[in-house]
Amino acid sequence: MAGVVASGLGVVVVVPVLLGLHQRSRRRLVRALAERAERAETEQELRADQARLEERARLAGEMHDVVTHRVSLMVLQATSLRTRAPDEDVRAAAEEIRVVGRQAMRELRDLVGVLRSQDQVGTALDDKADVLDVSDLVADSRSAGIAVELATDGEPLPAEPAVRRTAYRIVQEGLTNVHKHAPGAEVRVRVRYDDGWIHLTVRNTPSSRAPDVELGAGGTGLEGLRQRVDLVGGRLRASPRPEGGFELEAALPADGRP
Repeated sequence: MAGVVASGLGVVVVVPVLLGLHQRSRRRLVRALAERAERAETEQELRADQARLEERARLAGEMHDVVTHRVSLMVLQATSLRTRAPDEDVRAAAEEIRVVGRQAMRELRDLVGVLRSQDQVGTALDDKADVLDVSDLVADSRSAGIAVELATDGEPLPAEPAVRRTAYRIVQEGLTNVHKHAPGAEVRVRVRYDDGWIHLTVRNTPSSRAPDVELGAGGTGLEGLRQRVDLVGGRLRASPRPEGGFELEAALPADGRP
């Protein structure tokens, strides 16, 4: 009889204890799940913010590389037409194009600066930019009155898309800078494929005359190039030449290794 009573008392004591432990464990579990859900939501918001910043930077890079390049050519051609056209109406129209183009350049630089204000590095997604198409860039420069020679050495490599785009942008930036700062210069563009690497050179002689129009230094072109080149594990060098002129050189691994 005493044993039964003791057992009953044990049950009376143990069951509430177990229930209490269960309730505390359940509350801890609920809190942990709530905290985990909150962390997941915060992480998702951070990822979304990061994606938006990267998209802003990507757009800034593409605007500088594509739009600014084209507007620069437009302004230079309008300036040349303004000074050389025999017809007064044509000269007036060219001057209007030049003024509007310069204003567009200033607004583009301001917008690029705003988009890049978070110092984020975006990845170019313009599939039309490919190192195999640098001949189109050369043709555009020739049509704008720049003497450009293109040399290609070796067989094109099966490079990663990001590497091909970066190579294209390097040549584009080099030619754009010649248009802006070295009118009358002779330019040599070289693309060399060797042992898993793409080597690029844009080299120009000294300018033979002052720029027809001041397009502004900008400052985002080479900075953006360095970011692109770093992302694909390449090397970039930009420097004046001892004999005058300027040289832009890059080496990019075809596999885009970091």
